[in-house]
Amino acid sequence: MVHPAQTEVEHRARRDAATARLRAETGIDEAMINALVEGFYGRVRGDALIGPIFAARVEDWGPHLHQMKLFWSSVALSTGVYQGRPMPKHLPLPIDARHFDRWLELFRETARDLCPPVAAAHFIERAERIAQSLELGVASTNGVIVGPGERYVMPAQAWTPEGG
Repeated sequence: MVHPAQTEVEHRARRDAATARLRAETGIDEAMINALVEGFYGRVRGDALIGPIFAARVEDWGPHLHQMKLFWSSVALSTGVYQGRPMPKHLPLPIDARHFDRWLELFRETARDLCPPVAAAHFIERAERIAQSLELGVASTNGVIVGPGERYVMPAQAWTPEGG
């Protein structure tokens, strides 16, 4: 019988080895993650399409940026330091394919501007998967099942004299 503590030690050793391998292959470290997150969200805050969505929900950017740095450490380096659940936070947002496309555009630009090519490609590949997953979740929450190659676009609100 395997002792639970032994299993945890083995798990931690495998995670540490994976993190070390990713650091060596990509050159990504915490300083690069910090620069990417700070630079990206600086662009997000000034963006006409997605900036207002963030502004309506993020009152204090310090804790949000801290969580995003933990998130990207876990995503890019398999560190396991992020313990949150991003999907439930995104499901109620008034967002669709256009917002995810803009988020990705800003992310790609920031990664390419601030990171060496190998690291930028690593970050971008993961960001694309995250955006796709979140978009599918948002669509499903809104009662829309998107097929292969389809995207979720929020239905347009019909114009009414009362609503303008």
